[in-house]
Amino acid sequence: MAFTLAIVGRPNVGKSTLFNRLVGKRIALVDDRPGVTRDRREGEGRLGDLEFSIIDTAGLEEAGSGTLEARMRAQTEEAIRLADVVIFMIDARVGLTPDDHAFANLVRRSGKPVILAANKSEGKVGMAGAYEAFGLGLGDPVPLSAEHGEGLSELYDALAAHMPAPSAEEDEPAEGEDEIDDPAKPIPVAIVGRPNAGKSTLVNALIGEERLLTGPEAGITRDAIAVDWDWGGRKFRLVDTAGLRKRARIEDKLEKLSVADALRAIRFAQVVVVCMDAEKPFEDQDLRIADLAAKEGRAVVLAFTKWDLIPHKGGKAAKLREEADHWLPQIKGCPVVANSAETGQGLDRLMQAIIDAREPWQRRVPTNQLVRWLQETVDHHPPPAVSGRRVKLRYMTQAKTRPPTFVAFCSRPDALPDSYLRYLVNGLRDSFDLMGTPIRFHLKKTDNPYAETGRKVH
Repeated sequence: MAFTLAIVGRPNVGKSTLFNRLVGKRIALVDDRPGVTRDRREGEGRLGDLEFSIIDTAGLEEAGSGTLEARMRAQTEEAIRLADVVIFMIDARVGLTPDDHAFANLVRRSGKPVILAANKSEGKVGMAGAYEAFGLGLGDPVPLSAEHGEGLSELYDALAAHMPAPSAEEDEPAEGEDEIDDPAKPIPVAIVGRPNAGKSTLVNALIGEERLLTGPEAGITRDAIAVDWDWGGRKFRLVDTAGLRKRARIEDKLEKLSVADALRAIRFAQVVVVCMDAEKPFEDQDLRIADLAAKEGRAVVLAFTKWDLIPHKGGKAAKLREEADHWLPQIKGCPVVANSAETGQGLDRLMQAIIDAREPWQRRVPTNQLVRWLQETVDHHPPPAVSGRRVKLRYMTQAKTRPPTFVAFCSRPDALPDSYLRYLVNGLRDSFDLMGTPIRFHLKKTDNPYAETGRKVH
């Protein structure tokens, strides 16, 4: 099991900045205001030759029972329980506060080894605050600057003292370890939708634990949080994302960062689950989100959440199927699953739908079948003549998968109308069972073998 670190402390002391520094990427949202991080975020960190799992947490705050802050604190306490070593961080420029003393006692009671990190220690003011940290009774503070990368050698020494020595098996990778089959890798799945559509609740229900913050408040999730999970013998990486509102309504800088994080999750996913509130499905923003996922070339599954709140369900699921094909013809036939995180209804069907949606998304059609299909399709319904000249389609091949991308060679690519392109794409869906997956179709002009002699191809 990987050695795990948890970074804890009160809000705005630089925990996410240090997390980004150790994982080597700017994946945790960082802002000057306190309380940006809410869910705990996990990543793979590295410092010199030390490798470890690392957990970024929400700032510890005193809060009443049942409040959002109390639920955030529970997530941080769970991170401390899971960690092998806790990095307790303070702001050296502010100095010690009563909250620092209170939360230092919380960490001390956990019984876990603690590294005291005095962040923002650059300059004389920062170093004075670092010396003040001795008063917490957590050992010698490590002065550092997560933003500027100062003090990491001292942090390395402190970590190395707690980490186990690498075994011989870890020093030398096993035979063939670099050649891991794709099926062994987790399938990245982005869970997206409007605010308060039940995305985090759905992920918690799937994995069977309260891993993500949930509640009646809209917009709780800010970071895109990845959770690894096994189902049916397959590995999945479920990525919960912030709710996506209409662009015109997004003015706050932090919300813009959250949306950018969600869009990044869509781009790196293989399957995108678009969550829609079953009581209010197919709103304009729902359709925009599904269209965005399709334009990014991701396999799409439509999940209608809060199904337990729908009375008189008879025929409702079939109606949702019809409406999905009507409103989203670009992914016609994509899986549609009604589910309820409260009752567990439809959760297994949702996971099976994710697998089913991924299969045609990565399917390759042999070229000889495509050429034969193109000839039969053109013979049945030839392209229209433009300016008295017929457009000739001669050859076709599949350029890539994920999503299926096809290239057809024709005499006049710019003259072929969009309606005929849609005819070809729909024919591909029906003939090669590519229902529900986005298809990219490109036209390329065929070379004229008589161009040098001035002869025309008729």
